[in-house]
Amino acid sequence: MGTSAPARPPRRRAPSPLRPPRPRSGRGARRPRRSPALTLVTGLALLYSLVPLVWLFVNATKSQESLLGTFGLWFGPEFSLFDNVAATLAYGDGVFVRWLLNTLLYVVLGAGGATLLAVLGGYALARFDFPGRRAVFAAVLGAAAVPGTALAVPTFLMFSRLGLTDTPWAVIVPSLISPFGLYLMWVFAAQAVPAELLEAARIDGSGELRTFLTVALPLLAPGTATVLLFTMVATWNNYFLPLIMIRDPDWFPLTVGLNSWNAQAATAGGEPVFHLVITGSFLTIVPLIAAFLLLQRYWRSGLTAGSLKG
Repeated sequence: MGTSAPARPPRRRAPSPLRPPRPRSGRGARRPRRSPALTLVTGLALLYSLVPLVWLFVNATKSQESLLGTFGLWFGPEFSLFDNVAATLAYGDGVFVRWLLNTLLYVVLGAGGATLLAVLGGYALARFDFPGRRAVFAAVLGAAAVPGTALAVPTFLMFSRLGLTDTPWAVIVPSLISPFGLYLMWVFAAQAVPAELLEAARIDGSGELRTFLTVALPLLAPGTATVLLFTMVATWNNYFLPLIMIRDPDWFPLTVGLNSWNAQAATAGGEPVFHLVITGSFLTIVPLIAAFLLLQRYWRSGLTAGSLKG
């Protein structure tokens, strides 16, 4: 008897390039269900976020008379945005520009320094084991839970003893500490920087500083951008600390300076300049919007770090 040829396995038809292969599981073919309630809540949140910006832009285009005599969410009879911008920059011998430069100084030194310290501290806490690491973790969490206003008075008393009040250092030095930024970089460094990659660099003879600069720092870029955005916004919008620390108007940030313009109407013989306050507030948020647009992709990837495990 002759031996029969072994049965060949059935051929699988190659997927057509015009027709994608069907998923094996039925769940993969399902589209995500639309939730009307979630859509409604998201729309309300979007409306809640955009209405103040729209109100600010619309009223920045009005003159002082139109601002007080027209509807707040619609334009006035004349478009005075460029006139208001010119008047804002020229009012008080150009003090708005001085406040803007002060704010940039506080952001560059304060927020930049806070980001640098958060990156260094978070990387060290995530990738080095040393005595007292748990105590540092508890201290960071405790500091992140304390509101900044609760520390304002002790900080003022300490800086007054040092003779640093009414100087830029009274705003810059407290801004260098960001417990939330340190904790965020700690968590991000633990997920984004593999320990095996660091060990391979050390085996190749790379020192700790070189390993950090060439291996770890590029991997920490999304988290660094995220922390930079948080600290920059916090320093840019900081109001209470400069209010109690600084008395010289030449060192005011934009927040305190615009509030002093707003308070002029309540003083005897003061000139109301509400249209300049609104225009100055509009100019104040433009750099923040530009920073978010420029760092958006890093910020989004930084927020989603750790959500997936490789």
